[in-house]
Amino acid sequence: MIDGSTTMTDSGLETLRDRVARALDERVRAEIGADGDDMELVGIDRDRIVQVRLLGGCGLGCSSAMVARLLMVDAILRAEVPEIRFVEAVP
Repeated sequence: MIDGSTTMTDSGLETLRDRVARALDERVRAEIGADGDDMELVGIDRDRIVQVRLLGGCGLGCSSAMVARLLMVDAILRAEVPEIRFVEAVP
């Protein structure tokens, strides 16, 4: 897993994390922030699966809202960073 505390030797994965974080900041937070929601980038594994933690109303019990948010985030991130495989929510 690539996280803020891990120093990776594969600079390509570090760059990937930076690009995903930038897309989250610039595109995703603008979309979900209007509803009072937020999202935290937890990490990216070596299989290029992005793990996010949903915060706010979308992460607090409404499963249909959480699925809708996750699908939207997946579409945005895959458009911005096509190398990722998919996005998954983690607790």
